[in-house]
Amino acid sequence: MPGDFPPWDRVYAFFRRWRDHTLVKEFHDRLCARIRERERRDAEPTAGVIDSQSVKADAVVGADSRGYDGGKQINGRKRHVVVDTLGLLLGVMVTAADTGDRTAAQVLLEQVADAHHRLALIWADGGYTGSLVEYCLTALALVLAIVKRSDDQKGFVVLPKRWIVERFFAHLMRTRRLARDYERRTTSAEAMVYWSMTQLMTRRLARPRPSRA
Repeated sequence: MPGDFPPWDRVYAFFRRWRDHTLVKEFHDRLCARIRERERRDAEPTAGVIDSQSVKADAVVGADSRGYDGGKQINGRKRHVVVDTLGLLLGVMVTAADTGDRTAAQVLLEQVADAHHRLALIWADGGYTGSLVEYCLTALALVLAIVKRSDDQKGFVVLPKRWIVERFFAHLMRTRRLARDYERRTTSAEAMVYWSMTQLMTRRLARPRPSRA
């Protein structure tokens, strides 16, 4: 803890209260709306991007909420996120790393669609194909558009829309607390993601806007 902070148990009591009463998310969402309005966008988004990130878990993470991602060869947890076209967070769900993307996406997209009623289009990579596309259309009134990498492409290629969520993950990894998962509870891990984006958005709002000639 920083030297000018109160004792850790008092700080954690505030964190736990904000986490359990979803105040962290409420505060984050209000800032998100302000950022969008500042960028001359509607407060409510109509499109987003979904993806996941597997991260190593610290020793405090129990076996009940950790798993092994064979594709990434990571033992830990997975962060499933939906961001808007500005790269701002719309929803996050933390699971064991062996949880399938489509399984988690079904739950996360239900939450995001319920919170953002104007959302109509979600871009995703090839890992979200299959029955999820039809489910999103019939149950959630969402168009799930798959952005695939061409078989002819080699090496690193910037793919349309998917780069937005990749940049979001890069922002998270710059937060030392999120370089790996240190939280015993997945709800705490989700709250830490919201706090990281809250910090990023407050810095953006504090910047003076460039004057228009």
